[in-house]
Amino acid sequence: MPVLKSLSFTTLPKSGNDPVQARRAKFVARLEEQKLLLKDPNHVRTVQRWTKVNGERQATTKQQSVRPWWKADASGQVVMSIKFGAKPIEFEKGKAGIVVGSKEKLPAVIDALIAAVRAGELDDHFSQAAKTGTIGKPRKAA
Repeated sequence: MPVLKSLSFTTLPKSGNDPVQARRAKFVARLEEQKLLLKDPNHVRTVQRWTKVNGERQATTKQQSVRPWWKADASGQVVMSIKFGAKPIEFEKGKAGIVVGSKEKLPAVIDALIAAVRAGELDDHFSQAAKTGTIGKPRKAA
């Protein structure tokens, strides 16, 4: 008992389930994937899904292709868009593209976007895209 008396006790801190931080972390992971895709065009994402096999649930791994968020326009300039779900985020009315210039400048732009996400600069854009998008909503029956 003398050992327990030498310790000080307190309540446990609550676990943080902050949706804003979770959204930022997920988005930073997607931007990191874009950097990996830039280095290796054959990069695929490995995800784990639960499936029923013989009536039992089993964890299976699945390969998902990662699509680039950049394109070259008619003049040869690289334009990058930031996608929330499947739709690009508009920064200004009708302007969803970021002019990068050349493909060599993409890593610097992605790093700048990661810094902006971590600083919370895109939180308003994320919440606006979540409100107007169809993410998480059920599809209409045909």
